[in-house]
Amino acid sequence: MYRDVVRVHKKGIIVLPKSVREVLGIEEGTLLLLEVEGDRIVLKPLDLWERVWKCCPGSAEEAERELDFEEREYWEKREM
Repeated sequence: MYRDVVRVHKKGIIVLPKSVREVLGIEEGTLLLLEVEGDRIVLKPLDLWERVWKCCPGSAEEAERELDFEEREYWEKREM
């Protein structure tokens, strides 16, 4: 189990240690789900792609590539 101490700054801001961010793949802009479990605060990275698009296999990046491909095909056919 990883343990560390962090300080709560003005307006409730806390800084996640770099080692934790690296292990969990948390980057600037990553959404975190905050849950209170008894006397604990639990933060979990929130994967909106999985949550919203469970019906679609793959990642958001794969879907974007597929959409880009289809858009190129569409415009190529229109230019003929």
